[in-house]
Amino acid sequence: MKMTSELDKLKDIRIEDYIYDLPENRIAKYPLAKREDSKLLVYADGQITERRFADVRGILRRGQTLVFNNTKVIHARILFRKPTGAVIEVFCLEPYAPGDYALNFAAKGACEWTCLIGNLKKWKEGAISCGFVLEGREHTLQAEKCSVEGGEAVIRFAWDGDFSFSEVLEACGRIPIPPYLNRESEASDEIRYQTVYSREEGSVAAPTAGLHFTRGLLDELAGEGVRMAELTLHVGAGTFRPVKSETIGGHDMHTEHIAVDRALLELLRDKEDEVIAVGTTSVRTLESLYWMGVKRLIGREDFATLSQWEPYTLPGNYSLHEAMEALVAWFDHTQAEWLKAATTLIILPGYRFRVIDAMFTNFHQPQSTLLLLVAAAVGEDWRKIYDYALAHGFRFLSYGDSSLLKITANSK
Repeated sequence: MKMTSELDKLKDIRIEDYIYDLPENRIAKYPLAKREDSKLLVYADGQITERRFADVRGILRRGQTLVFNNTKVIHARILFRKPTGAVIEVFCLEPYAPGDYALNFAAKGACEWTCLIGNLKKWKEGAISCGFVLEGREHTLQAEKCSVEGGEAVIRFAWDGDFSFSEVLEACGRIPIPPYLNRESEASDEIRYQTVYSREEGSVAAPTAGLHFTRGLLDELAGEGVRMAELTLHVGAGTFRPVKSETIGGHDMHTEHIAVDRALLELLRDKEDEVIAVGTTSVRTLESLYWMGVKRLIGREDFATLSQWEPYTLPGNYSLHEAMEALVAWFDHTQAEWLKAATTLIILPGYRFRVIDAMFTNFHQPQSTLLLLVAAAVGEDWRKIYDYALAHGFRFLSYGDSSLLKITANSK
């Protein structure tokens, strides 16, 4: 178990040490015409090589396991226009009632969500509404405030017609592309801001490291013996929230909801070769699973909830096999189909990776928790990696180019 002084040292990491100059013209406002045409920076053992993403066919090998986040971005932005002309934006964050994603999306007639409200001062009281068309007929979606606390509100949605909330959102909402793109979503974003393997509705941001994969590429890799596994982490709006405190100890991480099946845990338990996470969301889920297994091993009933700093205080001397076996045993005991959990884990320089050996990830914003995660994986070489990318024409952020980073020995 880490000493408190070690945790305090991690909390004292200064965010100003994770600044780099990102010119506006290096942010990719749109994706390339073909997904796998993006550039790929490969980092391993301190060395950088430059490839095309399509080259992963020759980089990955038989026996390695790729782990993908199969979450699907929802039409989370809904615009309501009041009779006065004022536009109120309701941004759906996560389901409130029913609290389960699948049950909420299947709800008919009414449901409640925790939302962000744009132009809240113009929405004094009462319900607001917008029209949508389904099955060739016009229908109405109403929104009413149940409660407001801080910058978030619980909103009750109600609609006419025998439609699920999933269908209603699809009809009247908009894809929430990242705010730093400084543009409205377009028709092309409906396809390109989703991974080709997206399936489980719930995210308000795409797991963008997976945007480079095509169906054909995945089939070829599978044919060459690269193993594939999936998990679900619904990406929240907090992923875009900058660190505003001087030290990382003053930053509260957002909670994200995950779901995994027994097959993934058995694969990790019996790990024989490298596990490569596709995206920081997959990294966060996989590493959280190790600590949830540890919590179960030490008798914690709240093992399915992981707080921000908990892994830095828990005993880390258990093997991956032991931790995963503890979660598999939970499946045996409950006969459940899914382990549904929540994580607030923050991965910082000084963190020791217990599950993954490498990760695919795009290039992240300065002073972000995602950049800190990269620094945790590769140490101070993050500067070398980002300097190289800036000097060699790589495109940055969600629609930008990719990197394949091997976890350094000091981080394992």
